[in-house]
Amino acid sequence: MTRPMRVGIVGAGPAGIYAADLLTKDETLAASGTPVSIDILDKLPSPYGLVRYGVAPDHPRIKQIQGALHKILDKPEIRFLGNVEYGVDLKLDDLQHHYDAVIFATGSDRDRSLDIPGIDLPGSHGAADFVFWYDSHPDVAPDWHVEGTSVAVIGAGNVAVDVARILAKDADDLLDTDITDNVYRGLRAKKVTDVHVFARRGIAQGKFTPMELRELDKQPGVEVIVYPEDFDLDDASLAALEESNQVKTNVKVLQNWAIRDPRGEEKRLHLHFLHRPVEVLGEERVEGLRTERMELTGDGNVRGTGEFVDYDVQAVYRAIGYLGSPATDLPFDEERGVIPNDGGRVLDLDERAIPGVYATGWIKRGPVGLIGHTKGDALETITNLVADRDHFTPASEPEPESFLQLLEERGVRYTTWDGWQRLEAHEDSLGEEQGRKRVKVRERDAMTRIARAES
Repeated sequence: MTRPMRVGIVGAGPAGIYAADLLTKDETLAASGTPVSIDILDKLPSPYGLVRYGVAPDHPRIKQIQGALHKILDKPEIRFLGNVEYGVDLKLDDLQHHYDAVIFATGSDRDRSLDIPGIDLPGSHGAADFVFWYDSHPDVAPDWHVEGTSVAVIGAGNVAVDVARILAKDADDLLDTDITDNVYRGLRAKKVTDVHVFARRGIAQGKFTPMELRELDKQPGVEVIVYPEDFDLDDASLAALEESNQVKTNVKVLQNWAIRDPRGEEKRLHLHFLHRPVEVLGEERVEGLRTERMELTGDGNVRGTGEFVDYDVQAVYRAIGYLGSPATDLPFDEERGVIPNDGGRVLDLDERAIPGVYATGWIKRGPVGLIGHTKGDALETITNLVADRDHFTPASEPEPESFLQLLEERGVRYTTWDGWQRLEAHEDSLGEEQGRKRVKVRERDAMTRIARAES
């Protein structure tokens, strides 16, 4: 191939950006003298995906990952094009005309459902909706009323811990973050005194990381309460303690919290293990949550005991996992929320690889693992893509400018990398005006207008 290999990546989160980085570094392509030209497309005007819109605002350490992603997007072989929505502005055929290969890195953007009575009552929410709100996602309504004084969070992973922490946290403690004014007002108006987190399995089966867990106990005015009667360790749990430092640390932290004396803080964050939610109670809106006490079965699983407990709560947030969304013109596994694939090679309905079409990140493997895990995942996809390159159908319009012409013909107000840097500088200036590090621009139109302004 005398011209650069053209690759289009749908999704500008870590998975897509890491895939682009690996393509620019691939030794096989370099040895063959094959340069690459990569476009990363995203439906939002800004890059970074869940690093920008899925990480709690009081986690600046994780948000520092943006610095590493910024360096990748600065590479001359990579072009960022935001405000381009796959399935709306263009379809798979369009991409195949302009790229030799296409990688889908669209992530997981919706909540997994929980099929119990009352789950659809007003006051029952998916965690993704709440997270997108407090992270000022431009496609989410600006107002959120945090109901009640006592709320329930269902889940045993980092998202559940994040949601619980934000619900318990004093809004003023977030003023040194990049939250927008509407989020600050919404959190400041909340009257929550008790947050109950419910995990179906035991203390050794929690999916949260030790760092996330410990942060629960570092909030001024908030007391973490763990119940000794919820502690149980079966053979599988004991084995997990020996095999995993993360499990060992989590259990030790929880045990220390369970035996310490109460501090008598104004707010309480209750951690309940071996409780399976079975019904959201209420007639016209959430009035409580009913759980069944569970017991470990020796192999790390649980079974019901037939003992039920009711908790008075006025809101329920379920954080039991995310799912990806279907991508136009591609098969989709509704149960797992992923695009069917084999090592990143997207499969058709007959389970045959679709030439030149790939997946990486959560849309490839489901929402498992931390952000750093997407690097290894992307490596598998890129390795297979490079191995397949002689079997691609070459793009009929590979010139980079021809793709921009297509977007302009369709009236797409796309944003660019230079535009994002203007938007980023504007957010920094908003922060300076308010004596803060940064303040996000929330409205999509405003983001696009700033990004498309002339330099």
